[in-house]
Amino acid sequence: MWPRFPVFAQPAGHPPVPGRRALQMCLGLVWLLDAGLQFQPYMFGPFFVTQGIKLSTAGSPSVVASSVDWVSQLMLQHVALYNALFATTQLLIGCGMLFRRTLRLALAGSIAWALAVWWFGESLGGIFTGASPLAGFPGAVVLYALIAVLLWPAAQKPDGQALARKPASLASPATSGLPGGRWANALWLVLWGSFAYFLLLPDNRAPDAIAQILSTTDGQPAWIVSLMDGMSSLVGERGTEISVVLAVACGLVAVGVLVRPAIKPALAVSILLGLFFWIAEGAGGIFTGQGTDPNTGLLLILLAACYWPWRGASVGVPAVPDDGRSIRLPYGN
Repeated sequence: MWPRFPVFAQPAGHPPVPGRRALQMCLGLVWLLDAGLQFQPYMFGPFFVTQGIKLSTAGSPSVVASSVDWVSQLMLQHVALYNALFATTQLLIGCGMLFRRTLRLALAGSIAWALAVWWFGESLGGIFTGASPLAGFPGAVVLYALIAVLLWPAAQKPDGQALARKPASLASPATSGLPGGRWANALWLVLWGSFAYFLLLPDNRAPDAIAQILSTTDGQPAWIVSLMDGMSSLVGERGTEISVVLAVACGLVAVGVLVRPAIKPALAVSILLGLFFWIAEGAGGIFTGQGTDPNTGLLLILLAACYWPWRGASVGVPAVPDDGRSIRLPYGN
């Protein structure tokens, strides 16, 4: 018997909703990718701080900029040591999600670490500077925290049985998790609604705004440069029209999860938008030797998978074997 500490998970059988455990492992693999990127030689030098973290403060409120500057100066004193600690932290989080016993601890660490990096590493992802969703708004790392919250194992009774809830004809890993369906849908609505709003800001709907984002290809391999340059030429000076179309699409995605017949089409559109955002972001610079994460596009695709409904799945209902006797559901679903 495993000790029932709240942050540890017992070896589990099948989860109430298909896919949750697989998605938890996918999030862990993304953290492992981040750890690998953080171990790149570039990250052990001062330019990681001076050309990355410090530059992200441009246009941020003073309370954000001053705190990030303080952390930057602290890091520059022993940048190699601090970077090794950062990379190791991400490595431990990623590995922790691959094992059920450490799943909850890893999810808790993911939330805490992601929020800290979002503030001190990304200056809150440009939410106060009007950043474009095609350029990484609202910051990739905050999506790590969001996904970790949505995939937190559903609450269970002390004796190991799941809390009794109504069966759901359409349930997803996100809506059947700890926050519950209403909060999960509210988070989705806020996220995609903010995409629509930020795409319509004057700077982001300028005729050449999208083309300029797609033209940022410094250090990228030839095949990404070719793809982004081709899309930039295709967009040209039609940035205003494209921004409006993207904003409308994001708005429809935002409300689509609230209408049952529209859930899957809305999620499919969100996956396509996430893929487009990821291309515009140059895959987060992960092939340049200077990228720290895959940026928001890939995380938006993973987030959509968290909301994908499974017909006939139930939410938090104790499993019953063929002989009619209830069985105990272990932690870590």
